[in-house]
Amino acid sequence: MTPDITTVSPERALDDHEALFALLERWVARGWLRSLDRAFADFLRREVSEASPALLLAAALASHQLGRGHVCLDLALTLETPDLALSLPPEGDSLEEPPPLPSQVMAGLDVATWRAALHQPELVGDGPGATPLVLDGDAERPRLYMRRYWQHEQDIHSRISTRLTIDETTVEAASLRPLLDTLFVPRDAQPAPPLDWQKTACALATRSRFAVITGGPGTGKTTTVVRLLALLQALTLGAGEPALRIRLAAPTGKAAARLNESISGQVGQLPFDSLASQAGIETTPSDGETSPAARLHKAVPQDVSTLHRLLGSRPDTRRFRHDRHNPLPLDVLVVDEASMVDVGMMAALLEALPPHARLVLLGDKDQLASVEAGSILGDLCARADGGHYTPATADWLNDATGQTLPGDYLDADGQPLDQSIAMLRVSHRFTADSGIGQLAAAINAPLDRENEPAEQRRAIQQALSAGFADLSHLKLPKDDERRLARLAVTGYPEGFPKAETSDAAASRTPPVGYQHFLSIMAEQRPADDADHTAFDDWARKVLEAHGHFQLLCALRRGPWGVEGLNERVRQALEKEGLIDSQDGRQLWYPGRPVLVTKNDYGLGLMNGDIGITLAMPRPDANSSDNNPRLLRVAFPAGDGSDRIKWVLPSRLQAVETVFAMTVHKSQGSEFTHAALVLPDAPNPILTRELVYTGITRARHWLTLVETGRGQLLDAAQRRVMRVSGLGS
Repeated sequence: MTPDITTVSPERALDDHEALFALLERWVARGWLRSLDRAFADFLRREVSEASPALLLAAALASHQLGRGHVCLDLALTLETPDLALSLPPEGDSLEEPPPLPSQVMAGLDVATWRAALHQPELVGDGPGATPLVLDGDAERPRLYMRRYWQHEQDIHSRISTRLTIDETTVEAASLRPLLDTLFVPRDAQPAPPLDWQKTACALATRSRFAVITGGPGTGKTTTVVRLLALLQALTLGAGEPALRIRLAAPTGKAAARLNESISGQVGQLPFDSLASQAGIETTPSDGETSPAARLHKAVPQDVSTLHRLLGSRPDTRRFRHDRHNPLPLDVLVVDEASMVDVGMMAALLEALPPHARLVLLGDKDQLASVEAGSILGDLCARADGGHYTPATADWLNDATGQTLPGDYLDADGQPLDQSIAMLRVSHRFTADSGIGQLAAAINAPLDRENEPAEQRRAIQQALSAGFADLSHLKLPKDDERRLARLAVTGYPEGFPKAETSDAAASRTPPVGYQHFLSIMAEQRPADDADHTAFDDWARKVLEAHGHFQLLCALRRGPWGVEGLNERVRQALEKEGLIDSQDGRQLWYPGRPVLVTKNDYGLGLMNGDIGITLAMPRPDANSSDNNPRLLRVAFPAGDGSDRIKWVLPSRLQAVETVFAMTVHKSQGSEFTHAALVLPDAPNPILTRELVYTGITRARHWLTLVETGRGQLLDAAQRRVMRVSGLGS
């Protein structure tokens, strides 16, 4: 007979299997635990009936952590804050008779006792093997892994360590100096800054087969990597060798398209003539009339693909076409928006790289980590702020760049990984008169000293109240539908009163709302008898205009989450006559923007791709047809080209309306005007990383919408804590 957990003490769950599973069932029913997590614990009990309840509880919690972004279960941390191991509602559960909390169940349990309960060789190993669980870490901080994720971490650590080897025979500081001086000329004939971090990063990335270039928005990550690719090709072609096979990739189609656009603009600005001359590139007979500069220009790629396309996704399997048995045919791989890459994808990527290839990761270490488990970039860049370059690295950089590293960034005990990481520290987009930049810097300020929370609050309040031309601070009560509608429709331009008097702001396109793309959709639609090229051009204009404004949310549910705001915005746009969904009765209608939420390999659409529903002429329509048009959803091709992919709505099985999107889904995107909507109540999801990421999605205009008091200031002091062993 299964005991009723409401009639027994919570501690019974650690002594009795039936009591434990009755408790797990109640946690699942409440939404605190996933059914998958309980099923995993039940599977282990069926495999080994004598497995202790404490082991099965740890297994269920370890499984649950994966769904929350953690790679493993830290036993000591769990005992310090037991209730954070479950997905508890932030404001508490108002339902009657709530189940016992983990803090009640694990009261009196210590690390040593819990660790000892995991001694079950059939289920828990301590290294390579076939057990479903792996216990790693030391006695004081043990970590329990699902085996696959333990293996991912081991592979990532091992393969990165192998690539950190410095090959002095192929990279000489003296040969780099003239090329770097050619690539990094001070802008506008102004004196060079004390230290050009872009130049330093470019030099560091040539020293090993693994490099990371991190930095905030506008610090020049793309500029740096384009010059790095030109430098590597110049060195190779100058040595009389064939051009390197270079590939560029990003986690999502949106991020890939954005990188493609950025690189296309940067490549045209490179000094190919002088660089080819400095490198000693010669014309070969096979080149015909091609000049050395043209050879070098051609060797710098501009096409960007998604990581899934690069590796070769296969339906119904986690495996990719490219792996260690079928490595990628390349010599250099650059991955942008690396903060979005989860532990499984990074493991697959490193496995598929040929041994000689270079891997360069680009990204902002302070952004949100990947939606899936892991925080690879954050773990790798945990020490990036301090540099930690050894004297030997500093001397080499001085010879290669002519620059002296400040003493604050030197460390005689610097680790090999430190020598391959460069952090760009100067923003060229957000200057001193940019409210977006000032607010982002205030949110992201370090919190190491006791008095800094107060200092950070002052900096945030100062940024919001200083009257910056590019920053609007809008306070909305829950029932203020009028101003919410105006924000969604027009972008609420009156929130930027200094836009017209600021020289920098006045030179930009004014802040807009969704009316902008919907007006272009309606007014620039080709005639029904126009050719397909005209409709492709129209779709490109609509998609580009859609990127001028985006509502961003922290949450999915509630009036200020994606679900509530999507419906409220739809109603506002319909009231203005900009869309016609027949009061919500029609799911599909012209102007409906949709977000792909699951990879669809058959359609070639990836999670995060955005499309717009448009009315196309029906191929078989005639003059007497009452309905001469049909709906298609237009997506960017996502392959680095400007092609449009037209998809029937009925073929889209995993999409959602995206008048509002979560900040997580916005990663890898930029919007001319972003409106970040904060919820009206505390929530653990609301962290400084989320707010920083949302703020920096805005390129020119940011509207910060607060619906409750103090949520921004509280979020700035709450960090995302991803548990893993990679940074240990």
